[in-house]
Amino acid sequence: MEWWYGLFGGILIGLSATLLLAFNGRIVGISGMVNGAITFAVAESWRWLFLLGLVAGGLLYEYALAPQPTPTYPFAPATMVVAGLLVGFGTRMGNGCTSGHGVCGLGRLSGRSLVAVLTFMAAGIVTVFITRHLLSWV
Repeated sequence: MEWWYGLFGGILIGLSATLLLAFNGRIVGISGMVNGAITFAVAESWRWLFLLGLVAGGLLYEYALAPQPTPTYPFAPATMVVAGLLVGFGTRMGNGCTSGHGVCGLGRLSGRSLVAVLTFMAAGIVTVFITRHLLSWV
C-alpha cells in the first residue's frame, strides 16, 4: 500500500521538470543532460548538479526510505552493456529519451513526443514478451 511513493515521486519529477523549464529554459531529458555534462562546458555545470541530485535521490530512497530492499536480478554484464548501447542508439535516433519525450514532450503536447513514447512502450512490450515468453528456456 505504498502507492503514495509513486505519487510523490511523480510529483517531484513533474515539479523538477517544470522548475528547470521555468528558470533555465531547458527541457529535462536525461540523455541530453548527460551529453551536455560530459562536454565539460563551465556554463553547463548545473547539469552535473542535476545528475548528482538524481543519484543522491535514488540512494536516499533506497537506503533511508524504501520499505524493503529493491530486488536484484542476475543479468550478465555483456547483456547489460549491449542493452545500454542499444538504449543510447535509440535515444540518438529518437532525438531524446523517455524522460525528455515522456515527461516534458507530452506535457507540451508534442506530437513527435507522443509518437516516440508510443514507440518506446511498444518496443518495451515486445521485448518483455520475447525475453519472458519466447526465450524463457534460455
